[in-house]
Amino acid sequence: MDELAALATRLTSRGRAAGLDAVGIAPAAPFSDTLATLVERKAAGLHGDMAFTYRNPKRSTDPSSSVSGARSLVVGARSYRRTDVDPDENAGEPRPRGRVARYSWSDHYGPLRAALEAMAVDLRTAGWVAVVVADDNALVDREAAFRAGLGWYGKNTMLLLHGHGSEFVLGSVITDAPLPPTRDPATAGQTPARAAEDGCGPCVRCLPACPTGALVEPGVLDARRCLAWLVQARGVFPVEHRIALGRRIYGCDECQDVCPPNRLENRRRPPPPAEAADEAEVDLLDIIEERDDDVLLERYGRWYIADRQARHLRRNAIIALGNVGSGTDPRVGAALAACLADPDPLIRGHAVWTAGRLGRRDLTEAMAKAETDPQVRAELGAVPSARTS
Repeated sequence: MDELAALATRLTSRGRAAGLDAVGIAPAAPFSDTLATLVERKAAGLHGDMAFTYRNPKRSTDPSSSVSGARSLVVGARSYRRTDVDPDENAGEPRPRGRVARYSWSDHYGPLRAALEAMAVDLRTAGWVAVVVADDNALVDREAAFRAGLGWYGKNTMLLLHGHGSEFVLGSVITDAPLPPTRDPATAGQTPARAAEDGCGPCVRCLPACPTGALVEPGVLDARRCLAWLVQARGVFPVEHRIALGRRIYGCDECQDVCPPNRLENRRRPPPPAEAADEAEVDLLDIIEERDDDVLLERYGRWYIADRQARHLRRNAIIALGNVGSGTDPRVGAALAACLADPDPLIRGHAVWTAGRLGRRDLTEAMAKAETDPQVRAELGAVPSARTS
């Protein structure tokens, strides 16, 4: 075994010892097909103003933008599977609770980055440049993992690891070391559409499972409808998707929950129990009533909150409250009244919608004459009917 092959073997062992469930190596060639796809979908508006890898597609599809002379990607995947909770067990309770997507129950990216850094240290010790990238604008993580042979693109756009499903966070070490790849370079440029056809076969369960129809065709997501993106987007939450949000406060697991590889993995290897730090649910009223932005941002700092403004977190909680709260609960009524008097029109506008959903139009009637903000006035002119269940 030559020196570089031995190094690659050590890196794989190091990554797994540090907590990674899978490690693969790919050439650091530009992701030309991915670049074309990002440009095309952005031009069609499917990105829904999402920045992330859409902010600078040329950078996020070219590893050499992060490491000059990049030759290889050492890609790692870390599972976030946990025993689930009943999504309806708290529905209708006096203290309504919001649902959090599994990948955000706790910070899984911190341990992922630490494991990637352990491999990067080995590379630097051997005299090579090594930079860790994960969940940022630097690189399309799924494409790196795909090229490293870790899995295929599902029709829900997620990367599914061979034999294990999609519940993993992904990241890479970009290095100038010319490491041997773990996948045949001739197939590394396979398009996502082709990969979905090969990996998912005829299965399309994820498409109708999406609450808003955001999966417009196999492997194509319209972010303007995706609940996981809309809770992260700035500004007004689209009225047409508020009921579909249900009690979600961050993220959405629907397309993964119905995915056969994930379900099979859970049967073969039951998920580990939730850890003490895992947070599958949050108290909606605690979020709405907390007036200190810094407290909220520190409490939920692991989440992506648009512009790092707590108003967007409160907005999500207000909508979820309209879907699961009780209008006869005094604490709910008091929280709504406070939101309707909030100086921020974003809060007032969404509170108008929730007041209607909870049968509390009495709280909005006094606003009609005094309200001057056009968006809030539009909400007042279209107050929804009270929820029947």
